[in-house]
Amino acid sequence: MNDEVEEAVAAAFREEWGQVVATLIRVTGDWDLAEECAQDAFAQALDRWRRDGVPRRPGAWLTTTARNRALDVLRREAVGAQKLREVAVSTRDEEPYDPYGTYDPYSAYGPHDPCDGRYDSEFDDGSGVRDDRLRLIFTCCHPALPIEARVALTLRALAGLTTPEIAHAFLVPEATMAQRLVRAKRKIRNAGIPYRVPPAHLLPERTTGVLGVLYLLFNEGYAATAGADLVRTNLCAEAIRLARVLARLMPDEPEVVGLLALLLLHDARRGTRVDASGDLVTLEDQDRTAWDRSEAEEGAALLETALRRGRPGPYQIQAAIAACHTTAGTAEETDWADIAALYGELRRFVPSAVVRLNRAVAVGMAEGTDAGLALVAELEGEGELDAYHLLPATRADLLRRAGRTTEAAEAYERALDLVENAAERRFLEKRLAECRSV
Repeated sequence: MNDEVEEAVAAAFREEWGQVVATLIRVTGDWDLAEECAQDAFAQALDRWRRDGVPRRPGAWLTTTARNRALDVLRREAVGAQKLREVAVSTRDEEPYDPYGTYDPYSAYGPHDPCDGRYDSEFDDGSGVRDDRLRLIFTCCHPALPIEARVALTLRALAGLTTPEIAHAFLVPEATMAQRLVRAKRKIRNAGIPYRVPPAHLLPERTTGVLGVLYLLFNEGYAATAGADLVRTNLCAEAIRLARVLARLMPDEPEVVGLLALLLLHDARRGTRVDASGDLVTLEDQDRTAWDRSEAEEGAALLETALRRGRPGPYQIQAAIAACHTTAGTAEETDWADIAALYGELRRFVPSAVVRLNRAVAVGMAEGTDAGLALVAELEGEGELDAYHLLPATRADLLRRAGRTTEAAEAYERALDLVENAAERRFLEKRLAECRSV
């Protein structure tokens, strides 16, 4: 029974964290308090759900418990009196509301749970967008914040990613990321940045940050930086859901449509990325008949719509690369030369080492392993990706394909020193064993 409850709490965290925190930030205006009370609610769930069973609507239970805890904290604080009056006004039509904690959040078990679905639908900031999580993204992506802080803060608040996970995604030390998050929250508080979707004329200046948030949110779900599972389905689904909302909000912005296309084209292959044992399956070995063709077709259609605007950008180009893979009937039919050219174009928009590494793979497949290894050697000499496990893993794969198994084994060992995801580790160990057995 305890295992079932722990699994239920873990599932609720994956699915509900962003909504709980977003609602509490909207209600209290205090980011740290929102995260603290959300964490407390999940901790309470472990004990209460063991005793009383898992509620029918875990999200409603968690939101109510967290909000009651936040209101208790505000009431006890001397400076909280005015905030509490504001909260009472903003939530006077919402039930349940009991600042003294006498409301039983187990009403979430019943058929008439007043929390269920109402936190999104009853609050409208004038933008016409009734979604606390999307408001949270736009708040995080205020132009007063550095772009790295915008993305990092939203991943923390919305997706519940830990500071180490976000630091790994940005390839920076954990301490650096922790300081970045603290400074971002302080900036929002001190500058009085409003919690809202901005009016239409201000949307363009927020677009880059918002797209970056959704892109990294999906990436963390598609290829988790750490943990037992390679794929975190809930993060992929949340990124796509929010991308759809954003595309409805900004239908004439080709990069918004391009991002949605990119996510769908990748997500079409998500179900084949791991086998029944949870082990990684490479793209060339995936069962293409099991790809989600409806998602792939929708993504391709959206890409065509975006490209017709005549304003190419990095997300449209990445979607075009993804489309090259999804439209190839077999791995051998993949147009690697076209993919290499697209990565070359992508470098004009995103001159990063990771993009160059991806291009090295495509060049190696299109022109031969020696050409790819030469590009990898350039990156190794620069040192920017020294802590990135996919750099030695790429070198290892190219060497393996070239039949240079002894050198490949050494590169796989280096990759294993850096990898943090368990599924990727098992894959690299398998490749290493294959090279050593030759």
